[in-house]
Amino acid sequence: MKLTTPDLTYLADVATRAATEAAQMIAESRPGTVEHKSTGSSLASQVVTEIDRQSEAIIVGHLTPTLARFELALLTEERVDDGGRLAADYFWCVDPVDGTLPFIEGLPGYAVSIALVDRSGVPHIGVIYDPIEANLVHAVRGAGVWRNGEPWGVGGAGHELSVFADRSFAARDDHAELVDSVEQIANQLGLDGARFHETRGAVMNAYGVLANGPACYFKFPGPSGGGSLWDFAATACVFHELGAVATDMHGDALDLNRADSTFMHHRGVLFATDEALAERIRRLLPALS
Repeated sequence: MKLTTPDLTYLADVATRAATEAAQMIAESRPGTVEHKSTGSSLASQVVTEIDRQSEAIIVGHLTPTLARFELALLTEERVDDGGRLAADYFWCVDPVDGTLPFIEGLPGYAVSIALVDRSGVPHIGVIYDPIEANLVHAVRGAGVWRNGEPWGVGGAGHELSVFADRSFAARDDHAELVDSVEQIANQLGLDGARFHETRGAVMNAYGVLANGPACYFKFPGPSGGGSLWDFAATACVFHELGAVATDMHGDALDLNRADSTFMHHRGVLFATDEALAERIRRLLPALS
């Protein structure tokens, strides 16, 4: 079933209502009991709270009526991947609380993320909601991006390079060398050095890139999990609509319907405000091998 523009508009409205209700619940909640799950290799991917599950229940409640009507599959972080995404023409890709770790710690950097992705891995709808700032961003493929109901674009004209990274970046053995290399990239671009942000979840890292240009967010390829389809699908849709960069670390399209896993560590990810910056970040990759 091929979705039409009116279909996508309707489904985007459903997703924004779902994200809004879930985010409002999160904003009024505390983490409560923290549980651990055996997924991923990082602490961020292994923690879950009752709020994650409540948010997921709210979102799934909104999305479920669309499944049969539009022949959609459903992939969410807190449920087992049933493989439906590999058979359906489109699937919902949901992260009910991206950035559970900062949420537990009482830090900014978490968000609700909902995307609609086709079988080939192209995102057609992207919805993100920051419960702290009450910012709702949504994009529809070919139709633009809105923040809080107004058209939105890449922001910022800073004198520094804003670099967003996961906590695993700070734990790397070559962290100091990489920081130095990124500082050199900033200097090559005529900027006054680089400022690093390393405490947010993936969705708010990508959002930070768009709000604080020139900026980038990257994860190098690695041997094990950490970063999944639902961490990048919605923001990739937003980036595509804005003409910003959302690729793997080799410059190819993100594999957002990977058949053998939901993890994205196999090729890494790169979000950047422009291609010139992205290409310089990609050049760091050969030095790691």
